[in-house]
Amino acid sequence: MKKELATSSRAAALLAGLACLVLLPLPAAGQGTVPATLTLPEALEIALRNNPRVQAVRNDVAVANWNLNSAYGALLPSASLSSSVSWQGAGEQRFGSITADQLGFQDQPSFYFSSYNAGVNFSLSGRSLMAPGQAKRNRDATRAQVRTAEANLRLNVTRAYLEVLRQVEGLSLAEQELARAELNLRLARGRLEVGSGNAIDVQQAEVSVGRAEITLIQSRTGVRNARVRLLQNLGVDLNAEPSLTTGFAVTEPTWTADELYEMAVVQNPDLQALRAGEESARYGVRMAWSSYLPSLSVSANFSGFTRQASSTAGQEQAAIASGAAAVAQCMFLNDLISRLPDPPPLQNCALLATPESAIQAIRDANNAFPFNFTSQPPSASLSVSVPIFQGLGRQREVESARALLHDNRFQILEQELALRADIDSRVAIVRTSYETALIEERNQALADVQLRLAQERYREGLSNFIELVEAETVKARADRERILSIFTYHDAIADLEAVVGTPLRNP
Repeated sequence: MKKELATSSRAAALLAGLACLVLLPLPAAGQGTVPATLTLPEALEIALRNNPRVQAVRNDVAVANWNLNSAYGALLPSASLSSSVSWQGAGEQRFGSITADQLGFQDQPSFYFSSYNAGVNFSLSGRSLMAPGQAKRNRDATRAQVRTAEANLRLNVTRAYLEVLRQVEGLSLAEQELARAELNLRLARGRLEVGSGNAIDVQQAEVSVGRAEITLIQSRTGVRNARVRLLQNLGVDLNAEPSLTTGFAVTEPTWTADELYEMAVVQNPDLQALRAGEESARYGVRMAWSSYLPSLSVSANFSGFTRQASSTAGQEQAAIASGAAAVAQCMFLNDLISRLPDPPPLQNCALLATPESAIQAIRDANNAFPFNFTSQPPSASLSVSVPIFQGLGRQREVESARALLHDNRFQILEQELALRADIDSRVAIVRTSYETALIEERNQALADVQLRLAQERYREGLSNFIELVEAETVKARADRERILSIFTYHDAIADLEAVVGTPLRNP
């Protein structure tokens, strides 16, 4: 059996259009926009897309993805390439306690140096092998935390949406109370004019009008604040003024605590997050045990260098001097040989002089900076490390991982017990709210009849103004209690949905 929210044609019209609100402008605070008419599913979609807090939590998933990529990347070889350039000025150098001049190297020029080094390294251990699995489970735990944040946002948006409707309906009641107070004031003045009333009734009616006006002002402020809170949760411009078009019916709850608990065990976001944490902790125990496994390391290195003097004059002079000495020695030998009785053919000493090609070869050999590298011998290494004893640190790590796993299991058990208790309690609250809403609907109808009778009796002079005011008070209280009971019912369902982790109604 369905009981519609509206209790009169006037209230139904308000819920159909749900308040184009005339409110004070506020500075823009959001980045998104909202349509002119807004349903609850649209509000939830906008909030999940724009809410800053949820967006911040979602950023953690990107970090978790990169942690997983990094864990896989650690299984690949690493490579490095470095290069350097340096300069050494001219002057006398010292090699230990001996100088270059003592070794016969004089007038040393300045030098330019360049070098490169290329290396490849690969390391493998039990921890690095298991790191991708741990990263996957950590990512699953992060995603579960995102789902928890989204579930909390859905609850907050639903509550904020209902609060706007509640305040809008309260505004409608305030307008009706003001209209009735003004009507009562006209009745009191009319009776005073015909002599059947008194000034006290008029004054009391005027006070009632003033109180109704205050209630109306407060109701407008309540609508304004509720709307701002809704837009804040949506993460949109706070100046937006959407009309909320989703209606909520009071329907008899037919769920049982057992079936809701079965749903919650599978879909409750907090429980899902705990289970993801348990899986991560379970894998963490295996990863802690991996510290007992040996590790492998392979590396290879390639390097080269250049050395270029700023001037080759010294080398060239040394080469020329060496050739001149050879020529002089050759001429001396030729002179000795020529004095023999039967001398052999003399050597052509000119051939021993340093040729220009030798000078050019010296210059070419010096022209190495910066890329004409001389390669050094490559190197490679392979090492295997087997951990034997590390001061019980590995076992401490294993026991810590086990303790964390047990903590997660206890937290899951605690959450399951809390789910059972929360569902039982909230189902009872929903049923109580439903029955209360039915009674308040009946009370509202009786108060409406009582008020009409009191107005007719006062108009006919059969009762005094106090009775009319009392009937008006009863009517106003019945209207507000009726609205309160309706939204209390829907708030209770929203809380139940948050515990179960899935929608239970079709608004």
